[in-house]
Amino acid sequence: MMFRIMYFKRITVIPFAFLMSLNIAYAQEQEELVLSSQDSIISSSWILGIGTNIVDDSGDAFDALFDVKETWHAVPYPSRLSIGRYFKSGLGVEAIASYNTYKAGKRVDGLILNEDKTYYAMDTRLSYDLNKLVGKTGFFDPYVGVGLGYTQANDQGRGTYNAVIGFRTWFSDRFGLDFNSSGKWSMTTDATNHLQHAVGVVYQLAIEKELSPKGKEKLALLEALETEQNRRNDSIAQAQSDQQAKLLAAQIAQEREQKRLAEAAQEKLRNERDAFENDINALGNVYFDLNSSYLTSAAKLILTKLVQLLEDKPQVKLQVSSFTDSRGAENYNRWLSERRAQRTIDYLVQKGIESDRLIPNAAGENGLLNECDDHTYCTESKHKINRRSEFKVIFE
Repeated sequence: MMFRIMYFKRITVIPFAFLMSLNIAYAQEQEELVLSSQDSIISSSWILGIGTNIVDDSGDAFDALFDVKETWHAVPYPSRLSIGRYFKSGLGVEAIASYNTYKAGKRVDGLILNEDKTYYAMDTRLSYDLNKLVGKTGFFDPYVGVGLGYTQANDQGRGTYNAVIGFRTWFSDRFGLDFNSSGKWSMTTDATNHLQHAVGVVYQLAIEKELSPKGKEKLALLEALETEQNRRNDSIAQAQSDQQAKLLAAQIAQEREQKRLAEAAQEKLRNERDAFENDINALGNVYFDLNSSYLTSAAKLILTKLVQLLEDKPQVKLQVSSFTDSRGAENYNRWLSERRAQRTIDYLVQKGIESDRLIPNAAGENGLLNECDDHTYCTESKHKINRRSEFKVIFE
């Protein structure tokens, strides 16, 4: 494919007589030239991680490096949490919390422990994705980093200078594994340096993508073909290659039409969602009598209309949030709002709405819409504004 890419880039100096074979080559490779999800890569994201850490604090970080029995410490449950933001430049900023237990009988700071000791650390670091230098691969994503931290170990607190080397391997755009080792150098002379190894599951979110180098080559090639083909349309017709030109034009037009239709579909979906939310909001809230969770006839009328809207949008979920006014004890108001939310949902379910589409939220008196708190006198009509169930649309 690289040969063809270089070949197409020199299209402007190819004699016209070779144009026919050029179009044949494009026809054979047209599927390969269509941009797809495989032609994009993740350029930036947030990464959350959970896993376990292993600490080697023997007193000499490079002596008996793999002496698991004598110097390594670990706990049999998740003991490391991390969150990081990673940018297009390859840089990443991370925060890491870890916990461990130094086991009695193992060597710490050059001595054998007589009892278990708690270890915890809070670290920040700046990392760099080495794939920015060597090329992007999903199965091997190496990185290096430096940072600062605070560690409490063996009853000693110390600030640390950190250096890390590690790699991630990805099973999908979202999930992967992270393996790394960190050297931690104490900022003080009364505490030893130590090593910390870690392995865990990582999850990517807020992903942003961009075209890969191959995808950019494809895009540039498609644009070059389009420009060249438009410029040579008359010559192609004279050379009896009009059919090839039409195939190319159809391919490009199809891609543009697919993009236009996709954008139109998205716009239509947004408009439909906005219109549906407006219809829900237009119904207004369901209001309750004082110290009551029973639905009034006016409330049932609103809920019946709500059922009609929900039946037209089976993919929509609805959060039902119920509130009380400020009068009464807080625990009582919380209980009363739970009853109001449940009675609201029960009515919708009785009318045929699936229960798994309805999400209750009982807020008690924590949602006043006016000044009527415990310290302000208000009329009954003002208090009633706060005794309500509200609806929030959740699209799948």
